[in-house]
Amino acid sequence: MSTSNDHPTPSLAGKYVVLVHPAWHSCGSHQVFVAQAQTYRALGAKVISLAVSDFPSWTEGSKSDQTYRAMTADLIADQRFYAGMPPSRIATPRFVSAAFGWLRGDAATMLCETVSAAPLPDALLNLPQIDLIHCNHFFLMPAARQLKRNRPCPILLDTHDIQARQFALRNESRRLLPPKVRFETMLAREIAEMRDADLLIHLNDEEARDWQKLLPDARHALIYPAIRSAPTGPGGSDIIIVASANHPNYLSIKWFLQEVMPLCPQVPLRIIGNVDEMVKTQAPALYALHAGLFAGRVDDLDKAYAKAGLILLPTISGHGLSIKTAEALSCGAPLIATAEAFRGIAIDPKSLGNVVLTTNAAGFAAALNASASKPPATEEARRASDTRRLYEQLFTFEAYCQALGAAASARLLA
Repeated sequence: MSTSNDHPTPSLAGKYVVLVHPAWHSCGSHQVFVAQAQTYRALGAKVISLAVSDFPSWTEGSKSDQTYRAMTADLIADQRFYAGMPPSRIATPRFVSAAFGWLRGDAATMLCETVSAAPLPDALLNLPQIDLIHCNHFFLMPAARQLKRNRPCPILLDTHDIQARQFALRNESRRLLPPKVRFETMLAREIAEMRDADLLIHLNDEEARDWQKLLPDARHALIYPAIRSAPTGPGGSDIIIVASANHPNYLSIKWFLQEVMPLCPQVPLRIIGNVDEMVKTQAPALYALHAGLFAGRVDDLDKAYAKAGLILLPTISGHGLSIKTAEALSCGAPLIATAEAFRGIAIDPKSLGNVVLTTNAAGFAAALNASASKPPATEEARRASDTRRLYEQLFTFEAYCQALGAAASARLLA
């Protein structure tokens, strides 16, 4: 994401912001965390990153910590810390109870207890100045509360959708011990954790409306995330799908391979991203049949977007804003997509001239067969495309800086 032409007002000069986020990499959420850190630094603040592992026994200095740091050099902060639950706490009654609940599908409690059992580094707890805590995901609120202790600093919480819906979706394909946990139970835990936040930040329209109904007494702000701009050229003939390893992406890729590809078997394309590992594990026969399509994780995703002549968004599952959709919008290449790919964005995708919107597998395959032989759009056409203009309107760094800076300043003055 380039900021060379953006000059945000340093409204947070002299302030210290702790950015609390899961220790995730190689996914769209990580790009959101990167943008948050970059924004606060652009606004003049000192940024301290706290990456918290959501997996038991992945602690500071572990191999997981080392891997995470090696994969996230793009997250620039003045100081970086890592925290995780030590193995010694696995046998505690509280965690054993949470683990048993997890076997029944209660990911909400499991995540909260894993984070609650993660001691924060003393060097972080003893910082002489913390003015603002920006927390991502409800299950990291235990870490945010531990960090705040008796400090007067406000907590901003990025909700990242209603997570209980994501957990319920994953449970549909899991074998669970009875009685299976109910969606309402996980949602109640999610809401309880969120009540301590001073401001709830929502990343898309749908999410904002839902949370305003569920927590009418809380303060809310709709702030579309700053999403890195993929190159608009020079262009090429590659046909690509970009998908990281999460359950909605797995379901979408599975649908595409089972329902769409048999109708266009001669179209050459690449599936980029570590979703290949999920397909290999959960649908080995399907993976074996289409192994040649999977490119896995690539070191230079920008190069893939720059050479793409056509981008496919076969999204059939998930909630909240799709980061990969926003990235695809930014490069300006022609898209074939389902309507679900545009969830959470205040736009009618039918109005976008360089998007073919499909409603079923047959329509998707027909559009792909028709588009595969077309000459690629020029770099000039991509820059002037409807999708590029939509990206510039909603997802630029400048727009995010202005909105987040105003929200943070308002809470600091409250």
